[in-house]
Amino acid sequence: MAELTEIRWHARAGQGAVTASKLLAETALLKGNYIQSMPEYGPERTGAPLRAYSRISSEPIEVHNNIINPDIVVVLDETLLSIVDVLEGISSQGILVINSADSPDTVRATIGAAPGIKVAAVDASGIALDTIKRDIPNTPVVGALAYISDIVSVDDLKQNLINTFGKKFSQQLIDANLESVDRAVKEVQVA
Repeated sequence: MAELTEIRWHARAGQGAVTASKLLAETALLKGNYIQSMPEYGPERTGAPLRAYSRISSEPIEVHNNIINPDIVVVLDETLLSIVDVLEGISSQGILVINSADSPDTVRATIGAAPGIKVAAVDASGIALDTIKRDIPNTPVVGALAYISDIVSVDDLKQNLINTFGKKFSQQLIDANLESVDRAVKEVQVA
């Protein structure tokens, strides 16, 4: 049976959720998987809530709609918790990865996550501010996701980050993003 992993990303425009979704999916593609990565925008302005979706499978993907029952939910901005039900439709054994300085237990209590859901919290904004000097938490969050899941390896993710970002950014910015991934791997907390 084919293994299909569906991921729903919640963020605000400008935080890099669409880029993170693509980076994760393209890394999986390089390892022979089938992928989909797509954004869902509302008003296209910085700070507006948005969703993005990723599908990764060992077999061709036949569905082409939004993800209703994700295996994994990724939240790049915890202020969305008060306006969006980020856990809507999540698998009872799903994973929540959230950009938060709070502990996973505090996050779980705040949003009422069921006991079977794995909650991973990482202060991706703090890491991004320290490493890339901007509050763009996508790279640390996707690094934490790679670390706690078996979708792609952290090393493969970092190599794809080099290949992808190397076409657009300075070596200094690439190195800062790689450092942000390494920090996220060390600092992510899971409960």
